Amino acid sequence: MAQVFDLFGDPVPSNWGGRGRPEHVPTQQNRNRVSLLVALGWSAPRIAAALYVTPPTLRKHYFSELKFAQVARDRLVAQLGLKLLEGVNAGNVAAIREFQKFIERNDLMLYGQTAPQPRKPDVDKPAKAPKVGKKEAAVIEAHTPDQGSTLGDLMARRQQGLNS
Repeated sequence: MAQVFDLFGDPVPSNWGGRGRPEHVPTQQNRNRVSLLVALGWSAPRIAAALYVTPPTLRKHYFSELKFAQVARDRLVAQLGLKLLEGVNAGNVAAIREFQKFIERNDLMLYGQTAPQPRKPDVDKPAKAPKVGKKEAAVIEAHTPDQGSTLGDLMARRQQGLNS
């Protein structure tokens, strides 16, 4: 019997239109979705909700994808690496750059290191003086007389007399 598909390309169950709810039919696209979501660390109830199925239905039809939860992330990273390598082999410059970053992250992971963290500012370093704008600088300069001139010297003495 030939397989019948609905408008979305999903197979139509054999009991469609009969009594009861039709059984969920897993598709390759849904299998790929489940594998990706498992690799991203989603929980089974969350994946089931994303597929509009119940958790028991998810376990029944996608048990093989759920079984590889421990290695799903590694499989996803390996697949990403293969795609990057295809781009490198095709001569794609952006893929070459990304592949170099991919290799660096992998090497850091192999030796138990993490990516370098941005440096934190030193606590003992003195704080910078706030920047003074043009108008503020003019006011400060107006209140500080030039003692090289007679008038400036006179103003400086007067200010000292007022301050003492």
